[in-house]
Amino acid sequence: MRMIALIFTFFTMVAVIYRWRYRILNTVLAISVLRKIAVNLSMNMPAIRSKILPNLFGPKIN
Repeated sequence: MRMIALIFTFFTMVAVIYRWRYRILNTVLAISVLRKIAVNLSMNMPAIRSKILPNLFGPKIN
């Protein structure tokens, strides 16, 4: 019985996190230290960096 309750609790938490994932992400990224860490980690990933940087520093369209 205890194992069933544990499994049910786990799946319920996963469902809640999935449903509110963007709200949770916005709340976490509102903390400046965590936002800086997230940006630093993402800029160390070559796939993300190669997609973002050309769009940021590409030719200006007037």
